[in-house]
Amino acid sequence: MDERRQIDRILSEIEQRMRQLEIHFEQYFGGIEKRAPMQEREDLARSLRQFANRHIIQTNLRFRYQNLASRFHSYCGHWDRILRLMDEGKFEQGSGRVSAPKSAPPTAAESDRVAQVYDDLRAAYEETGSGKPPEREQVEDFLARQEEKIRRKFGDREVEFRVVAEGGKPKIKVRARK
Repeated sequence: MDERRQIDRILSEIEQRMRQLEIHFEQYFGGIEKRAPMQEREDLARSLRQFANRHIIQTNLRFRYQNLASRFHSYCGHWDRILRLMDEGKFEQGSGRVSAPKSAPPTAAESDRVAQVYDDLRAAYEETGSGKPPEREQVEDFLARQEEKIRRKFGDREVEFRVVAEGGKPKIKVRARK
């Protein structure tokens, strides 16, 4: 029973240290901390490795350890990805955002499509009488963000935008074409 309490206490300490490490990394990515907490990460990894070869008889403690180890490895993958993006200059430290790739100006067809959606949106605002429509730049930014999301999710499929009125308010519906 004494070994069970000891393992439980150690796992609780590891869990607390993991929460602290997560906070420190978020502070680093947010620009609050100047250095990544790599030493703390190594110490925590060392503590988890000590349990890897240890035979834990109690199922609940073994499950808890495996859960902690799995979470730690998931966090490590996430942190490594963001650190790599920072090295490549694609992550804005302090904003917590991945910067958009610098793209070429929109083609004539894309510009026509944006103009058509914007005109439809303005007409829908006039029909419903629901106030002032957004600026064209706002609509253009929104369409670009939505198109990028759809392409990430569905691949290189064509994206379709429609303006509809739901609940008396105009909305832009986005979907990937089949």
